[in-house]
Amino acid sequence: MQQQLQAQQLLLRQQPFRPAKSPRTERFLIRCSAESDEISRRAAVAGGSAILGSAALSLATNGNAVAAPLAPFAPGPMSDADTLPAIPHKNISKGLPGQDLEVSQVIKGCWQLSGGHRGDAASDRTSGSAAVEDFGKFVNAGIDTLDCADHYGDAEAIIGRYLKQDGTENVKVLTKACIWGSNLGKVGSGDTLEKEYIDRSRERLGRSKLDLLQFYWHDYGNKQYVDAALKLRDMKGRGKIANIGVTNFDVTHLAKIVDAGVPIVSNQVQYSLLDRRPQNGMIDYCRENGIAILPYGVVAGGLLSDRYLGAEPAKMDFNTSSLRKYASVLQAAGGWKWYQRLLRELRAVGDNHGGVSIANVASRWVLERDTVGALILGARNASHVADHRALFSFQLDEEDYDRINTVLALSQPPDGDCYTWERGGRF
Repeated sequence: MQQQLQAQQLLLRQQPFRPAKSPRTERFLIRCSAESDEISRRAAVAGGSAILGSAALSLATNGNAVAAPLAPFAPGPMSDADTLPAIPHKNISKGLPGQDLEVSQVIKGCWQLSGGHRGDAASDRTSGSAAVEDFGKFVNAGIDTLDCADHYGDAEAIIGRYLKQDGTENVKVLTKACIWGSNLGKVGSGDTLEKEYIDRSRERLGRSKLDLLQFYWHDYGNKQYVDAALKLRDMKGRGKIANIGVTNFDVTHLAKIVDAGVPIVSNQVQYSLLDRRPQNGMIDYCRENGIAILPYGVVAGGLLSDRYLGAEPAKMDFNTSSLRKYASVLQAAGGWKWYQRLLRELRAVGDNHGGVSIANVASRWVLERDTVGALILGARNASHVADHRALFSFQLDEEDYDRINTVLALSQPPDGDCYTWERGGRF
């Protein structure tokens, strides 16, 4: 069993880290081998969105019970805002000639402004003036890139209100045009895409040109997605869009758009320690074509955090859309016992770096992956800003990777492409 774990661990490793093992890691591997029969290694994986929410019920048998509050993790000296590093920026379009899109390496995700994410009322700042005020706290910390979408409720309008109020021309806004339902048959021809998506987003944000328009197409059976992407290229030429990206595309269909001559800067996909599907081909394709990956779901709606270390599933309350969604991912990845094992090891890694949070260890693991340009981290309020800055106070070392990869080797590895599961395919 130990040899099997070591072999799987080496497969999980990515450059520039070498496969040498330290004595501490060897002892850890032996302990993993002895305990592995206690870990649930298989998950009940059903196709598509039908399981979203059902996994939450299987993880928490008392779905209405509120989890006993866990003391929030306080990362000691890392909490001193005066000593924390600034959020770095990166040009994620440097692989494409004539493109220029520099973003903060932590992007504020605004799905939380769409409704259904309010959770505890005392800490909710996902709407109205509170949401507008919080933008300033993120921007002042260097998190001056915001991610939203046409269907995120009032998110675009709230961002537009902030931009008008503060006059922040340096803030980058990444939005989306997500095509599904009856509109799948409309946007490939005529002006539906331009009038009902692009122009509406420009109006709500109060900007004449969109910094990045990320394109989503739900049904690949409708082949008009290439024609629609070419229309976006035309709008880019006319100055309505600065950069074009996609979101939740798999390799096969992203390649068709790129081959048609559409200059794709980025693909926004779900990527975390729980969901490693981008490693099944997407990372390689993006590296070869100068495309940046913008991961969301990096901390699985907060499940990859100190708050849930030691939590009992029967006492969990999945009271936001994020938690319900990522509970399904957790179940597919390996189940509750495996998840708690992962949290314990992430906590140990954080302790080896001065007490950084589990969320930062999990985020750092994604940020250090090849082709990742920046992380999209959603937040219901600005209380996480200091912790986002602490993300850049350390790097994972070889022993950290050995430790994490050993636990990943005990999971149910995904074999599907990005967003295939959500479209009804396999995880």
